[in-house]
Parts: sequence; C-alpha cells; structure tokens
Amino acid sequence: MRTAHDLNTAVWRKSSYSDGTGGSCVEVADGFPGFIPVRDSKTPEGPVLVFPNAGWSAFVTAAKGGML
Repeated sequence: MRTAHDLNTAVWRKSSYSDGTGGSCVEVADGFPGFIPVRDSKTPEGPVLVFPNAGWSAFVTAAKGGML
C-alpha cells in the first residue's frame, strides 16, 4: 500500500552519528503525526522512506542496543 505524504514543509536534521566525511548518513524530519520520514543526507533530492512511529522507535532502540 502506498500513501502520499506532503513533505514540502519538512525540516530535516542529520543523524548525530554523522561526522561530515560523506559516510553513511541519514536525515529525519520531525513533526509529522504518526510517521517519521527518513532520507539519505548525501542525496537529499532522492527517495524518502516513511516509517510508522512505533517501527522507527523500535529500529532506533535496536540500533542503540547493538542488535543490528
């Protein structure tokens, strides 16, 4: 199922793990009820992945816990 989301007002923030050397960096946009948009900071005009809040929270918790 595809759902279009209007991300024209998105204010993106880069991951705190980004060191500016062009490595693997993601950006997220806050303020969208029910979902978190995520994109590759090296390709800001590229595709955006949209995750339900609970799914993104579980991913971040697993990543911080070394489970990924």
